[in-house]
Amino acid sequence: MVYALKGKEHVEWDNPYNVGITGLIGFTSGYYAINDCDAVLMLGTDFPYRQFYPQRTAQIAQVDIRPEQLGRRVPINLGLVGDVGATLDALLPMLEEKQDREHLDRAVEHYRKARRDLDDLAIAKPGSKLIHPQQVAKALSDLAAEDAVFTCDVGLPTVWAARYFAMNGKRRLIGSFWHGSMANAMAHAIGAQATLPKRQVISLSGDGGFTMLMGDFLSLAQLDLPVKVVVFNNGALGFIELEQRATGFLDFGASFKNPNFATMAEAVGIRGIRIEDPADVEPGIAAALAHDGPVLIDAVVNREELSMPPKITLEIEGFLSFYGQGCDERPGQ
Repeated sequence: MVYALKGKEHVEWDNPYNVGITGLIGFTSGYYAINDCDAVLMLGTDFPYRQFYPQRTAQIAQVDIRPEQLGRRVPINLGLVGDVGATLDALLPMLEEKQDREHLDRAVEHYRKARRDLDDLAIAKPGSKLIHPQQVAKALSDLAAEDAVFTCDVGLPTVWAARYFAMNGKRRLIGSFWHGSMANAMAHAIGAQATLPKRQVISLSGDGGFTMLMGDFLSLAQLDLPVKVVVFNNGALGFIELEQRATGFLDFGASFKNPNFATMAEAVGIRGIRIEDPADVEPGIAAALAHDGPVLIDAVVNREELSMPPKITLEIEGFLSFYGQGCDERPGQ
């Protein structure tokens, strides 16, 4: 079972068939599971990235309640208009169970390896003074409440949320996943906290997204909303820089001269915690989550952290050469 980002909170947890997200922010395992299959069943998805659909002959069926979505992204062999739940209820009794698990077991094992590799990136290396954003995201996932509501800005905060936040059927993940609107996370968090005052709400912002709505940050103090705002402070529009380099452009117009966001938060009556050392990540996040009121975590993270898609294409070969980075190998190769 491969899913797009909006399916993460619903099908990721406690699922023995889960092999991860696919797409630009996904896993190698999700990409290869789809690319190596004989048939794809698309359920209520409008997954937009055509390069991540099967690259060889595969039968594709699509179910969607909106007829205009059928075949919109990729040619399909069968299109069904209907509610996904009702369609599956009608389909399941008609299926003949197969005993061959070769494809499933290969995909699941690949997912486990991809998951281990990602988790290794979230471990602080002895002697390192750089904070990896993966470490911050994993610590948030490990320490947050079991029914926490997470919101994430577009760009790299969405990448880290997609790869490191563990869903369990109670947690929520909210973002601008349809429109990709910048600076959405804190606004979503304010709405979620006002609606669900007894639940823990955690907002993940990039420094660019946060500074776009610093005026709204005052609302947390004004309305006494205990939102925990995490700012991935890398001094740049990180995803924009990656896109510029991937397409052969020099970095332009994507740098920031940021203030100390934690000190700024204290000035307006909100607790500020600045994290500049990997050893302080877990203690700092734990202290923030334990605080009764709103908190801003100013996490100074590595600007040059490379977030690679799970499929390496010719278009970004020069990008890889520039950084000297490798990629996951396909199982068996």
